[in-house]
Amino acid sequence: MKNTGKLLSLLMLGLTMFGSISCTNDDDDDDDIIVTPVGEMKTITGKITTNTTWTASNQYLLSGFVYVEAGATLTIEPGTIIKGDGTLKGSLIIKPGAKIIAVGTADKPIIFTSSKAAGQRKAGDWGGLILLGKAPVNKPNAVIEGENQSTFGGTEAADNSGQLKYVRIEFAGIAYETDKEINGLTFGGVGSGTEIDYVQVSYSGDDSFEWFGGAVNAKHLIAYRGLDDDFDTDNGFSGNVQYGFILRDPAVADLAGDSNGFESDNDGTGTAATPQTSAKFANVTIAMADVAPQGTVNAKFNSALRIRRNSAISVYNTLITGAWPRSGVRIENDLTIANFAAGRLKMDGNAVAITGTPAQGVFEGITQALFIPAASKNTVAAVADLKLATGYNSITAKPGLLPQAGSSLLTGGATLPAGFEANTVVGAFGATDWTDKWANWDPQNANYEIKK
Repeated sequence: MKNTGKLLSLLMLGLTMFGSISCTNDDDDDDDIIVTPVGEMKTITGKITTNTTWTASNQYLLSGFVYVEAGATLTIEPGTIIKGDGTLKGSLIIKPGAKIIAVGTADKPIIFTSSKAAGQRKAGDWGGLILLGKAPVNKPNAVIEGENQSTFGGTEAADNSGQLKYVRIEFAGIAYETDKEINGLTFGGVGSGTEIDYVQVSYSGDDSFEWFGGAVNAKHLIAYRGLDDDFDTDNGFSGNVQYGFILRDPAVADLAGDSNGFESDNDGTGTAATPQTSAKFANVTIAMADVAPQGTVNAKFNSALRIRRNSAISVYNTLITGAWPRSGVRIENDLTIANFAAGRLKMDGNAVAITGTPAQGVFEGITQALFIPAASKNTVAAVADLKLATGYNSITAKPGLLPQAGSSLLTGGATLPAGFEANTVVGAFGATDWTDKWANWDPQNANYEIKK
């Protein structure tokens, strides 16, 4: 036994010496082999105060409000999956002066999603993603909706909160209090130095995207089967948004209020506060799935476009379709109608093809004659005349996105103002499917289990 013990001791000593030599070898051909643990779930709580990287080899669970504090940058690798804890209402909040660098790829999008298993997920499973910045807003001492604690806004229109690119946000929008939900993606005073491109929000329990002031620009946005509004603009938002695809489930709407494609206010009471909400949208498709399976549209739906409370947003080269039960284009109250008459609220190159019979007419607050003067290139058409793709409004499979050859949508748009990519396409798609690879039309059944 003693001899055996000596032999084992010598063997262990030899292995230790070999390990030491390996770790100190300076030969470039014998670099250390570093084994990184794969498939670990990391629970994230509280405040991130130093530069931090989340890697695709792990997953991350947001537990409660998680804050990236001023001066810190959170970097998220392509392909990383971040889940929200529903019980503790997990949310990620990028505070003014902080940054998020979440840049995925078409093949490896970054995914924020429910912590529940496939088949059990639903809208409002977790909080959402909130970006806050220092750009102007028209509300003093603004506090972000839903979280109801963090302030935002300032005087830096070009403020930079980082990058979101090839990102999916799914099943967010939990209610913290009655009528106080976090949206799928919320912007508060976010500046134009921030890059937002290729972002899909699916099954949000509140608005899919909401902008409170700020000047951030965005491109290639998808709002898919949300409960409340799809694009909601307030408190002086002045950015440009180009290429947006909105697809609604007619059976699902916001029971606490009403659901619209666009909803826009200058502020909550329609004052003349400055800066005025004056964002510009171009190349958006607003569609609603066929009502045939359930027979009627949810009674809480209202209008494809609801522009009110002294808003002065403009909409260009946009396709508006679906069985919106109240109206297609709704310009609401005297101040907003005056903005339209004065050209502060512009609509050019749009095609309206409402199905069904809206209770207040296709146009509300303005007449069809006011909407389609010759110079505007606006049109009112039947869906069948637009040569849309088969399944253009499908919610049972990937929707057909590209108009058919000869469609008036491919060339019928107006000349876009400065700040947009030049085109005369009406709607979100011309000859290119920009949703390819990175978007997901069935996140309910996606496999987000940790890969060992």
